[in-house]
Amino acid sequence: MNLDRTFPRVLVTLIILSAIFFVIERVAGRGRNRVQPGIRKDWFTDVIYWFTTILITKPLVRLMLILPVSVLILANVTSIDVVKMGTYSGYGPLSRQPVWLQAIQIYVLVDFCSYWTHRLFHRGSWWPFHAVHHSSEDLDWLGSLRVHPINELVNKMAQVTTVLLLGYNPTVTLSSAPILTFYAIFLHANVNWDFGPLRSVIATPVFHRWHHSRDREAWDKNFAGLLPLWDILFATYYMPKGRYPENFGICEPMPKDYIGQLWAPFAWILRRAKKADPA
Repeated sequence: MNLDRTFPRVLVTLIILSAIFFVIERVAGRGRNRVQPGIRKDWFTDVIYWFTTILITKPLVRLMLILPVSVLILANVTSIDVVKMGTYSGYGPLSRQPVWLQAIQIYVLVDFCSYWTHRLFHRGSWWPFHAVHHSSEDLDWLGSLRVHPINELVNKMAQVTTVLLLGYNPTVTLSSAPILTFYAIFLHANVNWDFGPLRSVIATPVFHRWHHSRDREAWDKNFAGLLPLWDILFATYYMPKGRYPENFGICEPMPKDYIGQLWAPFAWILRRAKKADPA
C-alpha cells in the first residue's frame, strides 16, 4: 500500500462523509435527534479507528481472502494464473445468472450471514471484542467505525467466504462492499428516522440505535444490518412505537483510548482464564 497516496484519499473521504452527515444529523434531523455535542467525548478515538480500519484492518482482511481463494484453487475451480489476471468470474449456476440478480442475492446472503455473526459476537468470549463497538455513549455516524479488528476480520471473512465458495462472481461480491459500508454508517447516525411504513422492511437508524441501547428490554435485539426480516423470523425484533433510543453504551468498564480498547478484550479473556484456573 502506498501511504503517500492512500492517506490523503482516506482523509478526503472522512471530510466528505463529515459534510454529508452534518447535513443529515444537524440539518435534516434537527429537532428529532438526540442532543449531543458536535465534537463529543471519544471523538478523537473514533477518528483513529477511521484511519486504522481503512489503512490496516481492511488490507489484512483482503490478505486473509487467500484462504477461500486457495480452497477454490485446490478444488480445481480456478487457477493461480486466472486469479492473478483478475479474470475469475465465479463458477457453477449461480455465476451464470445476470449480474443484477447475483447482486440481489449477494445482498440478502451477506445480510443473513451478518445477522448470525452479529449474534455470535453477543455471546461468551466473543462479546468483549464486540463490546468495543457498543461502548459509544454518544452514538453517531462516526461511532460506526469503532470496531475491534478481530470483530471486523471475522465478520468480513464469514460474509465473503460464504459468497465466494457458493460460486458468485467476486467482482459483484466486492462491488457490494462500499454500499453496505455506507449504509452501516448511516444506521448509526444521530437521527430518529424509522421510514414509517417501511420500518419492518428495511433497517433504519432507529432500528439499529435500539440495538445499541442500554435499556434492558433492547438487549440482544435488532441484529440485522439491512433486512429486519431476520430479526422478525428469529424473534429478536424490537421497535416500540412512539419511543426512541436514548441510553447508549455498555454496563462493563471500557478504556477510552484506542490502544486500551484494542487490548481490553484480551485482558477480559485472561482475567476469566485466571479465575477458572484452580491453581
